[in-house]
Order: sequence, then structure tokens, then C-alpha cells
Amino acid sequence: MTETATQIPLSTVIPIFAAISDRNWVKFKELELEFANNHGVETWASVFNFRVLPALDKETKTWVLVQKCSKGYTVKQVA
Repeated sequence: MTETATQIPLSTVIPIFAAISDRNWVKFKELELEFANNHGVETWASVFNFRVLPALDKETKTWVLVQKCSKGYTVKQVA
């Protein structure tokens, strides 16, 4: 994780978790864009991959993956 990503306050990340918890993809994308505009795409990638995704349970990670891949990709649930 980049040093910049470790400096992002939790209060910035909490609304992202709330959007994911509410299964509100539109709000998540708005927050993602806002974050990337304010802090940079590289910082967003680091925060998402090392702070957000590891905190999610399996079902929620699957939901995020399905949403991200819903434009032309097929997601298969593997038990």
C-alpha cells in the first residue's frame, strides 16, 4: 500500500463501506470517482485493494465483483 493511501482518514472510507453495505452501486461509483478525483487513481487502487476489499465478507466481495464485471463479463460462483 502506498504511503499516501495510509494517510487517508477512515472518515473518507466509511461512506464507501456504507454504499457497499447498502448494495448501492451508483453511490459507490460516485464515491469512487470523487475519491479518485481528490486523491488520484493510484491511491484509490491502493485503498480499495488493501483497505476496502480485505474488510469485506465473502458474499459482499462477490457482490462487488459481480457489479464490477457486469459489463460483458460472466461471473461464476465456485463453491
